[in-house]
Amino acid sequence: MAETTTARPAAPETPGGPEAPDTGRGTTPAPGAPDAPDFSGWTCPLPLRDHPRIVMGHGGGGALSAELVEHVFAPAFGGPALAGLADSATVTLGGARLAFSTDTFVVRPLFFPGGSIGDLAVNGTVNDLAMSGAQPAYLSCGFVLEEGVETALVARVAEALGAAARTAGVEVVTGDTKVVEAGRGDGVYLNTAGIGLVPDGVDLRPQRAEPGDVVLVSGPIGLHGVAVLSRREGLEFDVEIASDCAALGGLVEAMLAVTPDLHVLRDPTRGGVAAALGEIASAAGVGVVVRERSLPVPEPVANACAMLGLDPLYVANEGKLVAFVPREHADAVLAAMHAHPLGTGAAVIGECVPDHPGMVVARTGLGGTRVVDLPVGEQLPRIC
Repeated sequence: MAETTTARPAAPETPGGPEAPDTGRGTTPAPGAPDAPDFSGWTCPLPLRDHPRIVMGHGGGGALSAELVEHVFAPAFGGPALAGLADSATVTLGGARLAFSTDTFVVRPLFFPGGSIGDLAVNGTVNDLAMSGAQPAYLSCGFVLEEGVETALVARVAEALGAAARTAGVEVVTGDTKVVEAGRGDGVYLNTAGIGLVPDGVDLRPQRAEPGDVVLVSGPIGLHGVAVLSRREGLEFDVEIASDCAALGGLVEAMLAVTPDLHVLRDPTRGGVAAALGEIASAAGVGVVVRERSLPVPEPVANACAMLGLDPLYVANEGKLVAFVPREHADAVLAAMHAHPLGTGAAVIGECVPDHPGMVVARTGLGGTRVVDLPVGEQLPRIC
């Protein structure tokens, strides 16, 4: 990289991380149950989130995003299909069950180790469809271009998008282009929407998580967020960290071939694994316990996060999924994931419990526990 910035250690903005010490906040073990946290006195120390204007955190996939959807968008739009608030909506049309999703991509820089905004635009939407169990089929694509951007750069983005679509087995069938005045954009923004067919017998949604479910993750976490940050800020690490950007449709098919009775799938993009687990716990009214020693955090990501004061649980991924699987199917599903190229690093990271409903708790490597909150802002802005 042409420019190098020396990164200095910083205190974590979000408590914890792999092998993090217990913060003590709301984690006093109950008498006779040293591994069980006592949440009776837990209170959130953050100020009330009263924002008369939009801030960057509203796009971070955490608590502020959820509030914006709950208090602004959902009341305005309404409708039962929207109420599920899953990665994609499942609708019925002409007797067919379709998954339908849309996403907008504003990442900076446009190209980064392991991918580009074109790859994200395809894989992000394809993966949202796959998290409903759908077989992705068609995409739309909208380009918002800033006046003055080089045509050759737009062509590179379009070529990357087309190549990613072919790899994912989907077809771009319609689109739109708009141009905004110089200084009113950031080169290239993209929007993609996608549709796919949901097989009979598949019912994947956050509300289906239940106590006893085993929580799986499909591989190493935190790669995408750190890869984008390193290129954006000119940071150099001992080993180049590349984004995990990939289409997950084939992996999901392999998992569903074991059993169609998977309960929940979610791709942990903005807000990372922490946000995904928190949203599922809240939607289903269950507790989730995560074992930090079991989290597959690559050493370069762990080192980068320690240096920059980040928690890998909150760092974005673009080619991973989190699965809530009935315990009786967990071993077979995990074996099927290991047999797929995008699931070789899959691991069991925790389970659903009836305790502390709506809350995610991490058991640390030191034997303590900590609450894994939904992020309020965002550790890494503009990562997708």
